Amino acid sequence: MTVREIASGLKFPEGPIAMADGSVILVEIAGGTLTRVWGQGKREVIATLGGGPNGAALGPDGAVYVCNNGGFEWHDVGGLLFPGDKPHDYSGGRIERVDLNTGKAERLYSDCNGIKFNGPNDIVFDKQGGFYFTDLGKGYGRLHDRGAVFYATPDGKMVKEIVFPIDMPNGCGLSPDEKTLYVAQTMAGRLMKFDISAPGVLAPPTGPLHGTCVCGLPGLQLFDSLGVEANGRICVATISFPAGGITSIHPDDGSYEQTQFADPLVTNICFGGKDMKTGYVCLSSTGKLVATDWPRPGLKLNYAA
Repeated sequence: MTVREIASGLKFPEGPIAMADGSVILVEIAGGTLTRVWGQGKREVIATLGGGPNGAALGPDGAVYVCNNGGFEWHDVGGLLFPGDKPHDYSGGRIERVDLNTGKAERLYSDCNGIKFNGPNDIVFDKQGGFYFTDLGKGYGRLHDRGAVFYATPDGKMVKEIVFPIDMPNGCGLSPDEKTLYVAQTMAGRLMKFDISAPGVLAPPTGPLHGTCVCGLPGLQLFDSLGVEANGRICVATISFPAGGITSIHPDDGSYEQTQFADPLVTNICFGGKDMKTGYVCLSSTGKLVATDWPRPGLKLNYAA
């Protein structure tokens, strides 16, 4: 597998979006920015959001919608950058909309029914123009928030909780037919699926907990964000030591294959290129965005540029 470095020196990159002009838009969580990367060292800051911009996605209006987790404590461990608990300057969890033409950012949602968001993490839009997003929560020393999954409209007028509780929900994505919502749980290293009965409506749980487990990994392997292939396989960014990777999981039987990268904190993958077979991968603790030729095409998102 050939890995091409697109950019380095990024401040914990996540949430990549492959654009039609060849650039990649991503967040720098530790820098508090939404950034466009062109390669060959060229980049520009689109918006300075502060807090902890995390997952990002293009919406039906061409704007970028950002899950902002409000910030982390940061720890340098042997030259690698790791996120930690809630920081002293925590600015609150929220969903933000960024106009790519002007860089203007507006806050759409900070709570649901009066319950404030703690750490919004990842986001995916459906064909109807609404979006699902996860709230992983925050750590507070010996405590951690219980997580949740939400559905909202991009006009800032409706947000609702659709899953609670769920421990540390991180990446989220939709099956090609949009009948299934996938959610990766970080510390459990587990991929869950939820049946969708209507946009923003999940089928009632059949047991004491929401969702069904698709796959869990052995040993210390943690799940982060995810992308979906055109054939329905779910590619989950996997944190592992000393090297993380991408775990491509079959949606029916949970079988999987893994591709390693030279960073323990592999956090995101998105797909781009004319044939959707270029995988853009965030190597977050070393601050790099890399590209590789993926063996199968990725699923084209509803509002891809």
